[in-house]
Amino acid sequence: MEGKKFLRLLSLLLVTFILFIFIFVRNSDLPSSKNFHYVNKAAAELELQPPPRKLTRHVHVSDMARHPLDPLTVQEMNRVRSIVISHALFKAAKSYALHSVVLEEPPKPLVMRWKEGDSLPPRKASVIARVDGGTHVMIVDLGLGRVEFVDVGERSGYPTMTIEDMNTATLTPFGSKEFNRTVVARGVDLKDLACLPISTGWYGKKEEKRRLIKIQCYSLEETTNFYMRPIEGLTVIVDMDSNQVLEISDNGRDIPIPQAANTEYRFSAQKNIHHKIKPINPISIEQPKGPSFTVENGHMIKWANWEFHLKPDPRAGTYMDAGEYGFGLTAMPLDPLNDCPRNAYYMDGVFAAGDGRPYVRSNMVCVFESYAGDIGWRHSESPITGMEICEARPKVTLVVRMAASVANYYYIVDWEFQNDGLINIKVGLSGILMVKGTPYTNLDQVSDQESLYGTLLSENVIGVIHDHYITFYLDMDVDGSDNSFVKVNLQRQQTSPEESHRKSYLKATRSIAKTEKDAQIKLKLYDPSEFHAVNPSKKTRVGNPVGYKVVSAGTAASLLDLDDPPQRRGAFTNNQIWVTPYNRSEEWAGGLFVYQSHGEDTLATWSERDREIENKDIVLWYTLGFHHIPCQEDFPIMPTVSSSFSLKPVNFFERNPILGIPPNFEKDLPVCQATSSTS
Repeated sequence: MEGKKFLRLLSLLLVTFILFIFIFVRNSDLPSSKNFHYVNKAAAELELQPPPRKLTRHVHVSDMARHPLDPLTVQEMNRVRSIVISHALFKAAKSYALHSVVLEEPPKPLVMRWKEGDSLPPRKASVIARVDGGTHVMIVDLGLGRVEFVDVGERSGYPTMTIEDMNTATLTPFGSKEFNRTVVARGVDLKDLACLPISTGWYGKKEEKRRLIKIQCYSLEETTNFYMRPIEGLTVIVDMDSNQVLEISDNGRDIPIPQAANTEYRFSAQKNIHHKIKPINPISIEQPKGPSFTVENGHMIKWANWEFHLKPDPRAGTYMDAGEYGFGLTAMPLDPLNDCPRNAYYMDGVFAAGDGRPYVRSNMVCVFESYAGDIGWRHSESPITGMEICEARPKVTLVVRMAASVANYYYIVDWEFQNDGLINIKVGLSGILMVKGTPYTNLDQVSDQESLYGTLLSENVIGVIHDHYITFYLDMDVDGSDNSFVKVNLQRQQTSPEESHRKSYLKATRSIAKTEKDAQIKLKLYDPSEFHAVNPSKKTRVGNPVGYKVVSAGTAASLLDLDDPPQRRGAFTNNQIWVTPYNRSEEWAGGLFVYQSHGEDTLATWSERDREIENKDIVLWYTLGFHHIPCQEDFPIMPTVSSSFSLKPVNFFERNPILGIPPNFEKDLPVCQATSSTS
C-alpha cells in the first residue's frame, strides 16, 4: 500500500463503555491500479471462504498471548493468582479479595514499534486488591514471578466492587430480623422479595472509613419485572467489609406497592397484545460469499483497510466511570440473531473472580458487517450535460458491539468502522427504568404546585428524571504521537456597503490550543466550531496537516450545581471535550478509585494543571450525554434510544479513499424467495 499512515486510538471507553481497541488506519489511495486489483483479488478469494459462522464455544485454557495488548489468558491469570497469594502480605492476611486483575500494558512506544513476528514484551499484570481493609495496587511480573507494589498516593474511594461483594451485600439484610419483619409488615412475602445493591456515592463524613452499599427491595409477585414494583422508602445500608446491616430506613409505609398488571415484558407473557400489532417478517443480511472481515489470533480484526486489536475489559464504562460496578463485569451474553446478526463473530471476556480464579464471560462482544441501505457516495449527471452517468456505492460498515446490564438498565455500545476512514461511536440506552412509588394513580390527583420530579408512568409508578454521561478516552496518535488540537471556529463576517451586495459571509478561523485550559470545550449551537487532532509535521501534497476531527451529534450538559457532591465526583462532565497530555496514570476520567470517592482525582482536576499540549502526545476526551425525562412509552421496558459522535478523517487522505469500491450488481446477490405468501 502506498503512503502508509497510522491513526492509533487506544480506546478506554469510560463512564459507560467497554473495550480496549488498538487501531491502525492505513492511508492508501484505493483507486490506484495496484490497490484496485488487490480489492478484486480479495473479492475473488472470498468465494473460497467457509459457510457462515455458527456460534461456538471457545476453549480458553489453551490460549496464548500473541500480541502485546492481548488480555491475560486463563493460564496467566492462574499464575498471577499463585504469585500474589504466595506473597507474605497475603499469607498473613485474615481476609483479602482481588478487585481487578488485568494486563499491565507495555509502555506505549514498545507497542507502537512492535510488529507481527517480534517477541512479546514482558507479560505483566496490574492487580488491585483489598487486604484486611486496606487497598493495594500491584504490578505482577509473570516472567520473574515477582510482585511490585505501586505507590498511588493518598486517594479517597475504593476499588470496583467484586461480583462477590454485590452478591453478599444483597443477601446480608435477610439475616436481620428487623428487616424481615419490616418486609412482612409491608405485605410482601419474603419468597417474593427481590433486592438490588445500589452504590451510595459520597456526601460527607458519614460515608468515610466504611465501604458502604445501599440495598433497595422490590416485589416480584406475579411478574418478573420487579423493578416496576418498588417497596418505596425501604432502604438498607450495609457495610461490605463486615457484612453488617448498619441502618434500616422505612419511610414509605403510606405508599402502596404498584400492581403487577402490565409490567411483563417477555414475549411469552404478552397475552392480549399480539393481535393488535401487525408483525413484520424476519429480516436478515445475507452474505453469499461469507463475511469480509477476518479475526487473527482471537483479537486482531482486519476488514477493508482497517486493522485493529480488540479486547474486552472488566472495568471500562458504567456508573461513575465504571469504577463502581465494572462495565465489562456486568456485560451479558449477546443473543444471536437479535443482538447480533447472522455471520457475527463472538468474543468472550476472561476475568478474575474475587479470589483471583479466572472465569469466562461468554459472547461478550460481537463483530459483524452491517448494511442498512445507506449510500456511501453517489452522483448522477444532469440531463443538460448530455452525459448518461449514474454512480452510487452502498455504505457497508463493520460493527463492534457489546451490551452491559447494570441491574435494570442496559447500555448498548457500537463502534462502527466505515471504509472511508470514519469511525462512528454510538451508545444505545434500553432496559428498565429505575422508578419510585407514589400514592398517585392519575395526574388529576396531583396539585398544580407539586412537582413529581418525573413522570407518572402507571398507577403508583413515577419514572424519575435523570441523566447519563459517557466519557470516551481517545489516545489520538494521528500518523505519529506528536499531535496538536485545533479549534476551527465558523464565524459570520460582515461586509461593507461598497464591498458587496451581500451583507455577510462565512469565515473559518483556526487556533491551536497551547495548554489544557485552551482545549476545555463546551459545545455551543450558535458558536459552531470543528475540533481537529492533527499532526503538524505530516502534510498532504497540497500542504494540509493530516488529521481527524470530532463530529458531535446530540449530546447533553449537566445542569447540577458544580459543588453538588455527585457533580464534584463527576466533574469530567463539566465540558464535552478535554485534551490532556498522555499520562499512563491518568486513565480513568473519574479517578483510579471511584467508589465513594470525593472527586479530587478526576479529569477536571488533572486538566487544571494547564499543561502544554501543542505538538505533544495528547489524549482527547469526549463526553456523550443524555437528558432523560421518562414517558409512558418507557414503561414497562424502554425502546432503545441512541446518540453518537464520530471521528472523521480531515485531510488525512489525499482524496476520497473509497473511489475504488465497486458497486453492487444483481448477479452478486442472492434472490431469496418467501416460502409462502401472506395477506
